[in-house]
Amino acid sequence: MLRGHLFPQDPCELCLTPYKTEDSDAVRARRFCSRSCEVTWSELNHKPTLTIRGNLVRVGVVEGENFTFPRNPLSALDEVTRRVDVFTFLQNPMHSSPVQYDYHEEAENLAILPIASFDAWFHRQIESKVRNRVRKAEKEGVEVREVPFDDELISGICDIYNETPIRQGKRFPHYGITAERARAYAGTFPTRSVFVGAFYEGRLIGFLKMVTDYSGHYACILHILSKIAHRDQAPTNALMAQAVRSCAERGIAQLAYDHYSYGNKRMDGLVEFKRNNGFHQVDLKRYYVPRTALGHAYLGMGLHRELAGLAPEPILRGLRRVRTGWWQFLSPEPSRRVAHP
Repeated sequence: MLRGHLFPQDPCELCLTPYKTEDSDAVRARRFCSRSCEVTWSELNHKPTLTIRGNLVRVGVVEGENFTFPRNPLSALDEVTRRVDVFTFLQNPMHSSPVQYDYHEEAENLAILPIASFDAWFHRQIESKVRNRVRKAEKEGVEVREVPFDDELISGICDIYNETPIRQGKRFPHYGITAERARAYAGTFPTRSVFVGAFYEGRLIGFLKMVTDYSGHYACILHILSKIAHRDQAPTNALMAQAVRSCAERGIAQLAYDHYSYGNKRMDGLVEFKRNNGFHQVDLKRYYVPRTALGHAYLGMGLHRELAGLAPEPILRGLRRVRTGWWQFLSPEPSRRVAHP
């Protein structure tokens, strides 16, 4: 549909519902009645779409950028009708000889686990204490299996999210989540998602969600969380083991789990969990493409960098301790324990 050739009401390309263009929150505002229809259409057609962050400076990011790597990243800008001051994208970690782009670049990293087989992971890639915890989960009666995304899973996810308001020393933003919000939050990328549940006596005590890329050879863990009350039964380790098994069965060669290191933050419980489970740091490039004069100024002044990445680690460590103590003080009993994966 050509820009400027619009009728007062045009049908949404996905649901065909007539709509007023100016009411759409989609990035491709002239084709879809809503953001939801746009993202669903993008998934069904394997066409990347953008998430736009910021109000004053609008930064365009590929939707699901840690597991969505278009052949031509700039194609995500096709037919975008919203203003984008800066477009940023991540180097494809599966390319042994990555394409080089003539744009501003900065270092970034992902935590990636290479997968040949479940046995290779279990016997050669992980620490002995991880093996012991996987075995312990089985002895304790924890069952893990792939599960459908249905009402039963959503109810169990709500139960896990609402166990405690504090996790990893800070306020847990999903505490108090409703079934409707959980469905929207966990239900993204439905055609590429795999859910794994950990059960004890028939009740969900942990879950994991991973999303594959379009090639089917790469996946990324998007959510993994277990109940604190069942920590001694090692459900999180059992979930990770099943995730590796599921990847091996599907021929997925790489499993990612967000970043390995975050700015100057070197080691914490989450990084240790990744390292113990065989993940290692893969260094990549993030590219920035300014699209407007404001975008050029934004990059030139270094405003795209997070302040936490510039502060020394000793200062960050002290601030994290203060934050943990503060949230534990505010948290009602019995949830003052800090939850880690």
